[in-house]
Amino acid sequence: MASGPQLGQPAPDFTLPGGVLSDDTFQRREYTLSASRGRAVVLAFYPGDNTAVCTKQLCSYSSGLETFEGLDAEVWGISPQGVDSHESFARGHDLRMPLLADTGRETARAYGITAPGIGVRRSVFLIGPDGVLRWKHVALLGATFQSLDTLAEQLSGIGTP
Repeated sequence: MASGPQLGQPAPDFTLPGGVLSDDTFQRREYTLSASRGRAVVLAFYPGDNTAVCTKQLCSYSSGLETFEGLDAEVWGISPQGVDSHESFARGHDLRMPLLADTGRETARAYGITAPGIGVRRSVFLIGPDGVLRWKHVALLGATFQSLDTLAEQLSGIGTP
């Protein structure tokens, strides 16, 4: 496994296609990390749409969006599936955060979380409003995920630059 970005260093920038479910419309656009400066961003990398643990994880984060908003943070789910798969996943589970398609796994490689056999390790990176990596968790097996409470606690310590 590559080392990926280190705490206290600028997070690797990227632009990925994705979309977000708003009311009954799945709004597609490109998402660029550096365009979100001024707000914290939670990057939640997950192995696949509509899998048991991923579904539980993303539903937990989606139902806790008010908590993230209260901490002036956005949550982006990122996986190797395409935007069409993400739309189906979002509609099927009423997920309200952007889901981004890293189909070539370039972003996962930049963050050091690709793995043979499973593709992408379940990982969470908290990017401060200044674009600097403030906290990360990379799972070895990915059978569990970081809870909303854990992420909120970490985010509350980030503050604004």
